[in-house]
Amino acid sequence: MFGCGLCLCQINKTLFVLGVDEQTITDVLTKRTYNQRREIAFAYERRAKKDMISALKGALSGSLETVILGLMKSTAQYDASEIKASIKGLGTDEESLIEIVCSRSNAELMEIKRVYKELFKKDLEKDVCGDTSGDFAKLLLALAKRAEPSSVVDYQKIDEDARALFEAGVKRKGTDVKCWISIMSERSVPHLQKVFERYKSYSPYDMQESIRKEVKGDLEMSFLTLVQCFENRQLYFANRLQDAMKSKGAKEKVLTRIMVSRCEVDLKKIRQEFKAHHGKSLYQTIAEHTKGDYQRALLNLCGGDD
Repeated sequence: MFGCGLCLCQINKTLFVLGVDEQTITDVLTKRTYNQRREIAFAYERRAKKDMISALKGALSGSLETVILGLMKSTAQYDASEIKASIKGLGTDEESLIEIVCSRSNAELMEIKRVYKELFKKDLEKDVCGDTSGDFAKLLLALAKRAEPSSVVDYQKIDEDARALFEAGVKRKGTDVKCWISIMSERSVPHLQKVFERYKSYSPYDMQESIRKEVKGDLEMSFLTLVQCFENRQLYFANRLQDAMKSKGAKEKVLTRIMVSRCEVDLKKIRQEFKAHHGKSLYQTIAEHTKGDYQRALLNLCGGDD
């Protein structure tokens, strides 16, 4: 690791003296923490009398630019910006919206809401509801309004909740989506893990299979994301990464979003789940499906070959 002064010297030379050197920019910024990147940006502005983000935008392009500019934001700022981008303009990017809102913890969502308001002067809940509809909108709103993080397991309610989920879905004709939303948005993760185990004693299908049988479209994807994250959030992201790279090339939008948003949260655990379930390291898979400076940036974020 270089000191901040040397990092600044490298960035300064790269952007102003030597012309654009993507490799240097990539190595300096992808091998630092967000706080270190902020220090570099502040020092750069003092010395160069120019905003470093603007300089990076002028120097970079394409997929590499998307990664580097994403890394210049905090995790919550990045998530808030991705939500805003998913509902901005004509049409909604439901896949991105679902991934972020349904996979983040209560604590993460509370911080995202605070930052969203700070950045865009609007309430996240209002923006999301204004761009979605029906039960899908109700679920997202319920998740966005979740209370303080909790790890409480109400043992008296485990059986009651499991039976209610079964009776609201597989047991009846049609689905009582309101019941599903209520239980999945109002209970703690440890509680729901026990509920899903108990659910198997009532239903011939597990919770994920039940969701696939009962609902479709955005609602199906949302409930599946929730349940997969309640059961093993790092495995959910590992599977998303595998899916983004299972064919020739890569779904760069998904790949970038997960690597940037999780690199300082739980990427090491995601790497472990990836290797355990897909038989190859995340590092090797990224190397096979990407190229150039974009590949270099993602491999640096990945941090090692398992």
